[in-house]
Amino acid sequence: MSVTDHPELPDADLGSYDFWGRPAAERDEYFAALRAQAPLSRHEPPEDLLGMPDQERAPYWAIVRFEDIRRISRDPATFCSSQGVQFQDAPPELLEASQSFLAMDAPRHSKLRGLVSAAFTPRQVARIEDGIRVSARRIVQEAAPTGGGDFVELIAKRLPQETISEMLGVPAADRAQVTEWADLLVAASDPEFFGERSPLEVLGGALFSLTGYIAELAEHRRQRPSDDLLTALVQSEVDGERLTTAEISAFIVLLSVAGNDTSRHTTSHAMRALTLHPGQRRPLLEDPDARLADAVEEFVRWATPVLTFRRTTTRAVQLHGRTLSAGEKVVLFYHSGNRDERAIEDPWRFDVTRSPNHHLGFGGGGPHYCLGASLARTQLRAIFSELLAQIPDLEAGEPELLRSGFIHGVKRMPCEFRARG
Repeated sequence: MSVTDHPELPDADLGSYDFWGRPAAERDEYFAALRAQAPLSRHEPPEDLLGMPDQERAPYWAIVRFEDIRRISRDPATFCSSQGVQFQDAPPELLEASQSFLAMDAPRHSKLRGLVSAAFTPRQVARIEDGIRVSARRIVQEAAPTGGGDFVELIAKRLPQETISEMLGVPAADRAQVTEWADLLVAASDPEFFGERSPLEVLGGALFSLTGYIAELAEHRRQRPSDDLLTALVQSEVDGERLTTAEISAFIVLLSVAGNDTSRHTTSHAMRALTLHPGQRRPLLEDPDARLADAVEEFVRWATPVLTFRRTTTRAVQLHGRTLSAGEKVVLFYHSGNRDERAIEDPWRFDVTRSPNHHLGFGGGGPHYCLGASLARTQLRAIFSELLAQIPDLEAGEPELLRSGFIHGVKRMPCEFRARG
């Protein structure tokens, strides 16, 4: 069914950047209406900012309920990733240089993901947890005397940036620049970041700079191996062949973006939620060791840092009484799924004691479940443990959100607290 079959729905275009620039409450109202009245709805192609040919742009089906997102995520034979995973269409050369195994299916996906998965298992993350805790403590200690500022710059972006840079072996002097390039890859739809230039120019420039830097660093690791993930990649083989520099670069681009965004934006959204719901901070202050594990799951559910991914049908399939043909695009709206009243009790209640908490913040399961979930959980526990201990009175103001249908990003967010130290 098309949204035009439901004139009672609020007027909105999910594929327009205007929609993603609206206040969150307005967007949520529309998704609630879709979940109730049109759980499967067909929409016109999303707005094009990258100059894609009209014949390559196709309508898509919006998937907005929790169980539908889970089902599709866990059925890659019917809903594939190799024909694109981004909501908006983009030139193939940009996708090839940035998405790596994210946009692959088995068996290639399994082999390439396997190369890096060992670095992100709970056991491996536990090995670096002490270092993450030390970094979190230092970051909060350095912020404490300021009395406030931009929470994103002071706190939220720093721990993910340091952690992923350490894992990849990015020198300290280069980390801010690498993060800036990675940020532009998910911010090119926001007018603040493209200004007078075209979004394609901004996106292409950031990707060219980042892949060029990674290629140089990879060559350096071939000559001088180190104990880091990049060295492991340049020394790895798939089907008896070494990875090409382009494949390694795509890997690292993906990790640079994904390794920063989940923890960074969840930290900001969660801090804002704790400010708006002070009663939820109380149990964390009373017993952080016992409460933080459950709280982190609620932080991720509440934030849902990744808003959308796309799949493509490989064969005819039935959904909500309708037959989708092979080759149809379906877009998974994770934030809507995490607010689905059918699957989550009182989903609009922010509850740090919610347990069990089967959310979609790391995806819907299946082969593309978030590789860095254990790492993100460890970082979130570490940074909030230090915030609660060192700056328990931190209050976060209204966040300024990224205009994006992909990342639920916080560009900046004021905060204040009593200066210490």
